[in-house]
Formats: sequence, structure tokens, C-alpha cells
Amino acid sequence: MPLPDLHSTRDRLRQRLTTAADELRLASAAAAQPHVFLQTRLEAAAGEARSSSPDSPLAGLPVSVKDLFDCAGEPTRAGSVALADAPPAAADAPSVARLRQAGGVVLGRTNMSEFAFSGVGVNPHYGTPANPCDPATPRIPGGSTSGGAVSVANGSAFIALGSDTGGSIRIPAALCGIVGFKNTARLTQLEGAYPLSTTLDTVCAMTRSVRDAVLAHEILTARKVVPNQRPLSSYRLAVATTQMLDSADATVARAFERSLKRLRDAGARVDEIPLAQIKDLGSLQATGGFAAAESYASHRQLLAAQGERYDPRVRFRIERGAAMKAYEYIDLHRARAAWIAEVEEGLQGYDAVLSPTVPMVAPAIADVAPGAERDEAFFRVNALLLRNTSVVNMLDGCALSLPCQAPDELPVGLMVWHGALRDDAILALSLQIENALSSSGAAE
Repeated sequence: MPLPDLHSTRDRLRQRLTTAADELRLASAAAAQPHVFLQTRLEAAAGEARSSSPDSPLAGLPVSVKDLFDCAGEPTRAGSVALADAPPAAADAPSVARLRQAGGVVLGRTNMSEFAFSGVGVNPHYGTPANPCDPATPRIPGGSTSGGAVSVANGSAFIALGSDTGGSIRIPAALCGIVGFKNTARLTQLEGAYPLSTTLDTVCAMTRSVRDAVLAHEILTARKVVPNQRPLSSYRLAVATTQMLDSADATVARAFERSLKRLRDAGARVDEIPLAQIKDLGSLQATGGFAAAESYASHRQLLAAQGERYDPRVRFRIERGAAMKAYEYIDLHRARAAWIAEVEEGLQGYDAVLSPTVPMVAPAIADVAPGAERDEAFFRVNALLLRNTSVVNMLDGCALSLPCQAPDELPVGLMVWHGALRDDAILALSLQIENALSSSGAAE
């Protein structure tokens, strides 16, 4: 049975069928799941919930914050023991402040891939939170916003604040069966967030429904979403066949095709197009990508002092950035701008693109857990998880992942995406897609 979303819980608060304090007690019990939170503030949160107003946008309901973000009086460790002695933050990051101002009660700081540099979600320092989707087999939550995704999926938060550099919101949302929206990067403030890639980092959130994603986006951007009222039958949608459908496992392929059929049955025009420009991303980043170069620039001093305390898999990826030359970095920015223009031209006439968010359901934690003997499997899984989502980051675009699996299947994400500043259109379309899929029982 799906957990109630923020909107329905807020309605129950206003009808006096529950209280913010009651909801916080339920959330606090769920927050006891191992490795989800690195730090909780249960007593302070309880006081804030008791004094909250049900008329505020978040109505005193619990939210979680990725360990990447500054919270006043708390150290920001970014999931690493290399920052164990970090001083307390002087002030909230703007994104945290906006959630609090909207009536959100911060339950605590959530676990993450160290320094946000992995789509898998394992952490050798603080443990890996198990995906709630499968009680029988501990599965990865996806990363890097691993604990945030689990906090929404297990009932300990209604909104999880996180970041998305190559898929760190959408990957765990897909694997945990929740909603993740990566907005156009420039719409949210990066201040107070520990950087991975200053070019690609995006501050955004995960929720339990698309309508909650709209609300979270409005709060984080301090702007109102203006949704259109178009019916699904008026949309022209593309399915990019180049690379985005490759290596899909049976569950993902089945859920994706079922979703396309449902949307076509609802009247949407869905065309398969090559969008062959996606293949150019490999050669475009042949000398190294933004994340490696920019993370090395910000980490080189900490690496020199504390490098032995890094997750070896993360250290390896960061240190690759030392090899990129200045002219190669400048050329990469120029090549990216040209590539964005080519992709935008290829999508002319289409309202959005549909893709599987990731090509697999969540693998077992044991298959990719820390250990040199599993490095090959880890890097293979990590590359597959990031493959589809990272296209949108390089496009400077926006994308939403929503669940599309049947009730008896492991979670599968459907990604709805397009280029920059089409956020309102993607959210409006995703509301309609969510409705179409839920009215069909997610897929029959």
C-alpha cells in the first residue's frame, strides 16, 4: 500500500484527523532504520512540529536533508570521514532555509555516497541503507542521495532535499519507487551545498507524488509553477532509441513498454526517434568530464591531507581530474554548448522525451559492497545507472522520474525530460502521466 503523500496528509491535518506531532512520531520510528540518517534531531523536531501551523505549505511535516547541505550549528561532512572534524555551519543553506520557512520540520541529515560521487549509494564509512522495496534481499538504494530516497520511501520524510549532478536524485527515486525531479540547474541556489561539479550540480528533491514534487520545486525556487491544462492527447512525445533503451533488464523493458502503451491508449502521440547525438557524449568527454576536473579542483588540498580516509572508489574518480589540461576543460565547455544546440534541434516539435530512468532494478548490496574484489561489478553498475540520467545534466535540462512498475514488480522509473527551462511543462505532463498510469493500476 503506497504511503500517503504530503498533500493528502496536509488535508488530514486540516480536518484534524491527525496532527503534525503524530506524523513526526511515525516518521521518527521509521528513521530508526539503520544507515538512513547520519544525524537526527528528534527532540528539536518534536518541538517544531507541536508549534507548527497546518496552514503553512509544509504544515509542520518532516523533511530530510542530505549530508551535503549546511544546517546551522551542524557540521557538513558530505558522507565522508575525511570531514569528520568539519566546523559547524554558521547558517542554513538557502534550500534548507526555504524548507523551514515553508513549515518543514527537518528530522535529520541523511546518508549519501561519499562526496556525492556515485549512482550506487553504498558508503564504506557509514554503511548502506537498504532499499525498502524488498524485505527479503537487501538491495542498493541508488545514489548519491541514498538515505534521502529511503527516508521518503520508508515513511520518515515527505520531502528529501538532495542534489543531482548526473542522476543523484532520479536514480534513487527510480530504484526506491518514488518521485524525483531534477530542475533546470540555474533555478535553485547552490550556496551552502558541498560541491561536486560546479557546472552540473543541481539542488532538488524527492517526494511521494508528482504533485508533491511541484510543491517542493516551488519552495526551493521561490516561484509558482504555471501548469498548462492540456490533455494527454495533445502531447507529442519522443522515445530516444539511441543508447537509452540498451541493456534494459526484463522488468524495466516490460514496465516501460507497458507505460508507453497506456499513454498511447490515452491519446498521446509517442514517436520513436534516433536522437543519435546522444552517442557523441562519449567522444565529447574523452579527455575527462566536468565532475572529475571540478571535484579535483575543490578536493586537491583535502586529498593531500586526508586522502587515505577517502572511499578508494571515490578517490580514484576524483584523482582522474588531475590529468585534464586547462585548454581541454575550456574545449569541453564549448563542445557541450554545441552539443546542447544539436540535441535541442533534434527535439524540435516534441513536448518531452520518455526513457527508462535506469536500465535495471536495484541489485543486491552484496554484489557491489565495498571491497576490491567487487570493484569491477561496482563500476559496471554505476556506469549503467548513470547512463540515461547524465544525458539530461549535460543537456542542462530538467527531468522527472516517476514509478511505472506493476504492484508485483520491483520499482522501475519512467523519466520524462527535455531541455533547459521547460520545468513547468515537464511537471504538468508528469502529473498527467502519473494519473494515466495510476488509473491503469500502474500497468496491467
